[in-house]
Amino acid sequence: MSELTFEQMLEESFKTIHTGEVVEGTVIAVKPEEIVLNIGYKSDGILTKNEYTNEPNVDLTKLVKVDDKLDVKIIKVNDGEGQVLLSYKRLALEKGNKRIEDAFNNKEVLKAKVTQVLEGGICVVVDEIKIFIPASLVSDSYEKDLSKYAGKEIEFIVSEYNPKRRRYIGNRKVLIDEKKEVLKKELFEKIKEGDIIEGTVKNVTDFGAFIDLGGVDGLLHISEMSWGRVENPKKVFKVGETLKVLLKEISGNKIALSLKFDDANPWKDATDKYAVGNEVTGKVARMTDFGAFIELEPGVDALLHVSQISREHVEKPSDVLKVGDEVVAKVVDFNDDLKKISLSIKAMFAPEVTEEVAEESSDVVSVDIEKVISEEE
Repeated sequence: MSELTFEQMLEESFKTIHTGEVVEGTVIAVKPEEIVLNIGYKSDGILTKNEYTNEPNVDLTKLVKVDDKLDVKIIKVNDGEGQVLLSYKRLALEKGNKRIEDAFNNKEVLKAKVTQVLEGGICVVVDEIKIFIPASLVSDSYEKDLSKYAGKEIEFIVSEYNPKRRRYIGNRKVLIDEKKEVLKKELFEKIKEGDIIEGTVKNVTDFGAFIDLGGVDGLLHISEMSWGRVENPKKVFKVGETLKVLLKEISGNKIALSLKFDDANPWKDATDKYAVGNEVTGKVARMTDFGAFIELEPGVDALLHVSQISREHVEKPSDVLKVGDEVVAKVVDFNDDLKKISLSIKAMFAPEVTEEVAEESSDVVSVDIEKVISEEE
C-alpha cells in the first residue's frame, strides 16, 4: 500500500463542498466591498457586498467584524482563481421567503421600518424581502402625503404572497380597522348623551367638522359650533386640534356633537339684559327686505323691522343701513320662549309714539326669525 504524500493528506483533511450548499464560515478579513471567510475548505470563501445585502451605500467594515460567524450559500466552488464565491443575501432571501409565507398563511402581524416612500405607497423590508403597502392600505382614510411614514416602524399583515412574481403586498389598514372596532365598542359602552369628552379634529368641511372621539367619529355641525354665527368652519378649526365637545345626540353608530355649552348660553341672562324698554347696542349682521338683523352679542340676534328704522318712510333697510353698522335701539318686544327680540330706533327719538311703535311691533314679532336664518343657511 502506497503512502499518501503530505499534500494528499492535507487535501483530504478539507471537506468537500458543492454549489448550492449552505455552510457556516468564520470571518477572517473584512474590506468595505467584500468579506473573506474560512469555510473549512482548501480555499477561502469570498462574499461580495452585492451578495451580502441589497442596500446600495454600505461599508461592510461597519456591519461585520473578524471572527463573526455567518451562514452562507455556495454559489460557485471555483471562480477561476481558485476562490469560492458565497452569498449571504440569497440564503437570507430563501429564509425570508419562508418567513413571509408563514406570516401570510397564519395572518401574523409583522413589524418593520418603512424604508422607502413612493408615490403610490410605502415599502418595508422583512428578512431581506421587500414588501409593498399600497397607499389605499396604509391607513383607514386616504392620505395624499405619505412622507410622514419614512423611517417609522409600522405593523401590518401580508395580504398577498407570490414569490414567483416577487410580489409581496402588505396591509396596515385592516389592523387599524380592527382596533377601531374594539375602541368603538368600548366607547359606546361608556358614553351617554350629555357627556362632555375630548376629541381630535379629523376633517373640516363647509358644513361641519368630524371629530375623532377615540375609535368613533362624531359630527360637529356648523350650527352647533358656537352660540354665535360661524360663516366658515375651516377658518375656525384645524385638523389635529383637540376639543372638548358635548355629546348632543347618539343615534345608533352616529354621534352628533355640540360646542353650545349651557354655561355659555347667551340667552341665560337675556331676560334682564333685553327687557322691553332697555336701550341696546348691536351691529347689523344681515338684511332682508322687511328688516335688518342686529347682533347684540354672539348668539343673540334681534329684528329691527323696516318700519322701526326711522320716523321717515324707509323703502328697504339697505337704503339707510349696511352690514357692520353699529345701531342703538330700544327693545320693544322680548319673547324668551321663542328666543325673539324686536327693536326700534324710532322709539329712541319719539317717546310720544310709544303706542304707535307697540302696534307696529306686533308685525315684527310675527316674523319667524329662526325660519329666516334657516332659509338663509
